[in-house]
Amino acid sequence: MKSEPAAALAEADALDLLARGRLEIEGRLVDASNTTLRAEITLDGLTRRCVYKPVQGERPLWDFPDGTLAGREVSAYLVSKATGWDLVPPTILREGPLGVGALQLWIDEPETAESLIGFVPAWDVPEGWLPVANARDDDGEAYALAHADDPRLARLAVFDAVINNADRKGGHVLYPATGSVHGVDHGVSFHVENKLRTVLWGWTGKPLVPEANEVLPALLASLGGPLGEELEEHLTITEVETVRRRIKRLLRRGRYPDPPQDWPAIPWPPV
Repeated sequence: MKSEPAAALAEADALDLLARGRLEIEGRLVDASNTTLRAEITLDGLTRRCVYKPVQGERPLWDFPDGTLAGREVSAYLVSKATGWDLVPPTILREGPLGVGALQLWIDEPETAESLIGFVPAWDVPEGWLPVANARDDDGEAYALAHADDPRLARLAVFDAVINNADRKGGHVLYPATGSVHGVDHGVSFHVENKLRTVLWGWTGKPLVPEANEVLPALLASLGGPLGEELEEHLTITEVETVRRRIKRLLRRGRYPDPPQDWPAIPWPPV
């Protein structure tokens, strides 16, 4: 049986594997609030790991319709794919051992991978990092929640603003050996109300990462075609239209959004 690292599998091959492979559950990721399972998936002698989130394991939320989180995970991948930024691992909706659910390619991180987001001593914020919030530990020592001023994270912050991500924790950012950055756990996204909640507030009010000036207009155009049709398989027409409005607002302002005043700006726990 052949097994390859995540970086060696082309996106089209990953999607085919996810869609047609035989799924075997390995275990549950116990830290997740909804049923989140790690599984092996095999097709034509190729075996990889994936994350399986069955719809029936979704915990009801007061502000998101029941049974829609898996579709929102897929929608985040579709938007990521349309940007060309490769921010979300290949993700599909398919039948599994526990019913229909989101299936996402597992991303391996090398043991030497260093997070670009975290709590650091308030007096020793690394050079090139942007402070987001102040905190203290149990002994009263001052810390800062901060993140690197890194273009990969800057793209992710634009993406989160587009999909209205309500849960961008530091732990939802992965660092594969390829040197790219991946975001995961997008089930609470695409709400019609402003619910942006993230640890990536370091660019608040600053100009958008330069390539956004080309990516966002192209994304807006694609929403009027195949992308919009694909998203409407998982989201309401109003939710898709709200994505268009958010993109237009980002382009008109040309800057990263400000934290909300009527909604917690940072998820808990942050990392």
